[in-house]
Amino acid sequence: MTTYTTMGRSGLKVSRACLGTMNFGDTGVASCDEREAARIVDAFVDAGGTFIDTAGNYSGGQSEEIVGRAVKGRRDSVVIATKAFFPQGPGPNDRGLSRVHLTRALEAALRRLGTDYVDLYQCHAWDADTPIEETMATLDGFVRSGKVRYIGCSNFTAAQIVEAQWAAQRVGGTPLVSLQPQYSLIRRVIEAEILPACERHGLGALVWSPLGGGVLTGRYAGGTAPDRDSRIGRLLAFPGAAGRAWADDLLNPRTLAVAAEVGKVADELGATSAAVALAWVRARAGVTSVIIGPRTVAHLEGSMAGFALDLPEEAAARLDEVSWTGDLTPVTGMLAAG
Repeated sequence: MTTYTTMGRSGLKVSRACLGTMNFGDTGVASCDEREAARIVDAFVDAGGTFIDTAGNYSGGQSEEIVGRAVKGRRDSVVIATKAFFPQGPGPNDRGLSRVHLTRALEAALRRLGTDYVDLYQCHAWDADTPIEETMATLDGFVRSGKVRYIGCSNFTAAQIVEAQWAAQRVGGTPLVSLQPQYSLIRRVIEAEILPACERHGLGALVWSPLGGGVLTGRYAGGTAPDRDSRIGRLLAFPGAAGRAWADDLLNPRTLAVAAEVGKVADELGATSAAVALAWVRARAGVTSVIIGPRTVAHLEGSMAGFALDLPEEAAARLDEVSWTGDLTPVTGMLAAG
C-alpha cells in the first residue's frame, strides 16, 4: 500500500495516495452516489490511505457532506483537505478569497463535513480582486482559532506562490504548506517554474489529474469514440463549444502517442496503463502526494496498484522522452479548476 510523507515544510504526515472526491454526489459531472462513495472511502482507508481531498463547490457541497458521513467515527485517523474560491451562492461575496467569503465558506465546510476542524484548507484559485494580504491574514486567523490546521493553495502560478508567502511574512501569518497543481505525462508545465518555486518556498505538491483526464489509461486508443460515461464523454456533453474544446485539448495526436507508449510499457511490465502513469507521477521529484478520483471501488483498486509499482529506469526514461515537448503554456479552462 501507499507510504507516507510530510507535506511541504510542515510536520503534517499524509499518504502518498490522496483520495479525490470531485466525483462524489449526483450533480454536474459527478457520478458516484453516496453508497458507492462510502465503499470507496472504506476501501481506501482499509488499504492504509489517510489523505482525502474535497471542495465546497464539488456537487454543490454534496462531496463534503458525503466525506463527513463516511469518516464519522474515525475523524482523527484521516487528513481532510478542502478548498474555497468558486461560487457557493448568487451574491457578489459568495466567491473569491475575501475575508467575507472565506469565513462563510469555512463555516459551511465544517457544517457539511460534521467536524470542528479542517486539516488542510486551500485557496482553490488565485483571486485578483482581493489583496493577498487580506487572504493570508484571514487564513492565519483560521489557524489561530483551531478551525484549520494547515493552509495551502491550488492552481497558483510560481509568482503567485511567492506573493502569498511574502504576504504571510508581512502580516506575521501562517505560510502555505501545499500547492495543488495539474500534473501528468501529458501536462508537465509545472516542472519549469512551479515545482522549483514549491521547493524553494516550502510547499508540498499535491497533484491532480495524473491520468490526463483518463487519456493515459488507454481507453481512447485507436480513435475509439468516448463512452458517454467517460470523462471525455461528459465533457462533450457540456453545452456550447467549451466541452468540445476541452475534449480536443485532451485527445490529440500527441497525447494519444504518449498514451500508446504508456500502454507498451504496461504490457512489458504486466501492469495496467493507469498503474504505469500513476507510478511515473508518484516518482517525480517534488511530488508529495497524488490525487486519484475513482468513481467505483474497482477504479480505486486499479489506481492503488500505481503506488506499489516501481518503474524500471529505462521505462521511465522512455516515458520522459515521449512526453516532453518543451511546451510551457499554462493550463487554462475548466481543467484548471480541479
